[in-house]
Amino acid sequence: MRVLALGDICGSIGRQAVRSRIPYLKEELNIDFVIANGENSAGGVGITTSTINELLNAKIDCITGGNHSWKNREVYGKFESEQRVLRPKNYPEPAPGRGANIFILPDGRKIAVLNIEGTTFMDALPCPFQAAFDFVNSLDDEIIFRFVDFHAEATSEKKSMGFALDGKVSAVFGTHTHVQTADAQILPNGTAYMTDLGMCGVEQSCLGMSFESVLPRFLTKRPSSFQRAVGQGALNGLLMELDDKTGMALSVELFRENAPRTKAAILNTEE
Repeated sequence: MRVLALGDICGSIGRQAVRSRIPYLKEELNIDFVIANGENSAGGVGITTSTINELLNAKIDCITGGNHSWKNREVYGKFESEQRVLRPKNYPEPAPGRGANIFILPDGRKIAVLNIEGTTFMDALPCPFQAAFDFVNSLDDEIIFRFVDFHAEATSEKKSMGFALDGKVSAVFGTHTHVQTADAQILPNGTAYMTDLGMCGVEQSCLGMSFESVLPRFLTKRPSSFQRAVGQGALNGLLMELDDKTGMALSVELFRENAPRTKAAILNTEE
């Protein structure tokens, strides 16, 4: 089993990078399943029905979310109807949509994906560790491919989650910070781990926003309007190969690739 996990897709340029490369990468790299965080796919903050459809049409198999998933209320119905879209499971119920799902590949292999959100320097949500343990305990033994997108701020919280689930899931990878970490590894009991997948969008930016629009907030300590960055799009993530008998990681590879530029991406005229 070969799985690609992609970091936060940011705005139109991030979506263009996904559209231009994912269908081909799945064939070129023999990828069975693609997981991508889409909570910032609409304008750099939030997600919409339109961007969900665009990402699914680009051959992403599962879209995960985070704290910005709730920005646009019009998408809540899509969370309910589209099983390939997840939001963090540890939000208080009732919350629209689902935080985990099981996917079945054409060859019958089953993949479980969990989306949870951290609490350090973030909202005071129910415990993500308990949500993760409940998820693991709910799975049948036959479901050996198990992936966790931990949308969290603190590296310590993410590392702790990795070790807490080591040997119980196939992979734990972090999202939210938009900066790819250089610690792709296999933990002692076989779980693939990476603190943050990074971002799909304009890397020469402040987390997808233009440097010129972000700097005044640091200089003046007053609110300022952020503007989406324009430039070369890139894909950041983690490529994993997993044992078909155990579901544990055989190899991990930090994934980085620049995407071809298009007129739409350069002008950045899309949502």
